[in-house]
Amino acid sequence: MTYRFFTPTPTRAATGRTAAVYQQLRDDFLGPLPTFQALSAVPEVLAATWALMREALLAGDAPRVDRELVAAAVSRANRCQFCVDAHVLLLHALGASKLAEAVARGETPPEPRHAALVRWAQASRSPSAADWTSRYGPEITGTLLAFHFINRVVSALLDPDLLPGGLQRSPLVRSVGGRLYAKAAREPKEPGRSLPLLDADATAAPAWAGDSPVGVAYASLRSAASRGGDLLGDVARQTVTSTVRWEDGRFPARPADWAVDLVRDVPGTDRIGTRITLLAAIAPSAISPGDVALWRLSHPADADLVRLVAYGAITATDHVARALASAQL
Repeated sequence: MTYRFFTPTPTRAATGRTAAVYQQLRDDFLGPLPTFQALSAVPEVLAATWALMREALLAGDAPRVDRELVAAAVSRANRCQFCVDAHVLLLHALGASKLAEAVARGETPPEPRHAALVRWAQASRSPSAADWTSRYGPEITGTLLAFHFINRVVSALLDPDLLPGGLQRSPLVRSVGGRLYAKAAREPKEPGRSLPLLDADATAAPAWAGDSPVGVAYASLRSAASRGGDLLGDVARQTVTSTVRWEDGRFPARPADWAVDLVRDVPGTDRIGTRITLLAAIAPSAISPGDVALWRLSHPADADLVRLVAYGAITATDHVARALASAQL
């Protein structure tokens, strides 16, 4: 596994909130995976991302297989092969091997309830075009929103192969990996354990989550990741928000050219930051080393790159979440 633009601090050197997140990852998941290590430069975003994923995907009463299926399906809709591979492996770990291999091949699951979940998750990529909303509870809905965010971070900051040469796409490797992780995947997780890691000043939990810890975690992530917008001026932020709503998840045929055209009217000092943010929201794998090199001329810290990517990712994720709020009006 390689990182695209920087190498995070080793996990053994983590301190404070980052170390606490890593310990929960060891206790409740598969350890400090590269997804979370890539966010470690901004501990408040790291903690909120972990909290949303934990409370939505791992804790609570919704069937874990259903949640893993949603994670894999939305990851496919967002073209995040890294996340598809990871959640196919976890379906194996949960004993759903036939379903896992159907998902790996991009097939519609044969069971009608699973097929409906896949259609719903994939439609969320363009919620306005699909007239999309959610009839599912906070754990399923929160899983979907968690992976809209995580997919974009992963595609922006990590290479797509979990193992050298894409070995994780071998059915044999998936099966063996599933058996290795079976015990950890099947252990029940108590809701709410991650919430003490979050900032106390997060905005109110969204109505779709009720009193579930999932809502608290989503509100914290939205608050923490949105602060990356402070790296840009007002015109740049307005350009990002309006473009994400207008594009509604459509993949541009030529992302680099698409982004260049959109930032022509943005003040010069904000153009490269706006370009990276828009790509993070719509086509994150198209962020190039040249883009990052230009950004680092004025913002050399890894943390500022992570904040910018997180801002683009949460803007796109909140576009999906707004469809839930609209449906409740």
